[in-house]
Amino acid sequence: MKRQILIILALLAGVFSVQAQKFAFVDTDYILSKIPEYNDAQAQIDDLSAQWQNEMEAIYTEVNKLYQEYQAKKAIYPEEVRAKKEAEILAKEKEIKDFQKKKFGTDGELYKKRTELVKPIQEKVFTAIQDIAEKENYAVVLNKAEGVSIIYSNSKYDISDDVLDKLGYSY
Repeated sequence: MKRQILIILALLAGVFSVQAQKFAFVDTDYILSKIPEYNDAQAQIDDLSAQWQNEMEAIYTEVNKLYQEYQAKKAIYPEEVRAKKEAEILAKEKEIKDFQKKKFGTDGELYKKRTELVKPIQEKVFTAIQDIAEKENYAVVLNKAEGVSIIYSNSKYDISDDVLDKLGYSY
């Protein structure tokens, strides 16, 4: 009997302590979309990506042309010409893979450019969130834009506009 009373008291204490903590959420996608520097950086990254994608497509077209030409004349080519054409096609395919890795790989130029342009802005936003959370005594601030699934959220706890104000972007 005493044990059951202690368990109930412990559960009630836990419930009351959880209710005393403050929670908030932000939508970093919303915040970033309202920051002109972020939009400019994103546009630069998109332009660079499109440019490199066009370059890759040009190489693909060239490889495709070489391959179709090779297939059409394969039967009439002597063995040494066939080997040379096959090597040429393989070299172009390797060029595509190398280009793709250099530009779009995990340590590629696009990743480095994104880090260079976007990371300082993200750090600025994170610092503003941290400052607001500490000032307002929030126990937890959730980011609903980063894959956290929130089924319901009361908009009075959304501090996204506060973060924008702190950053100097009032909308």
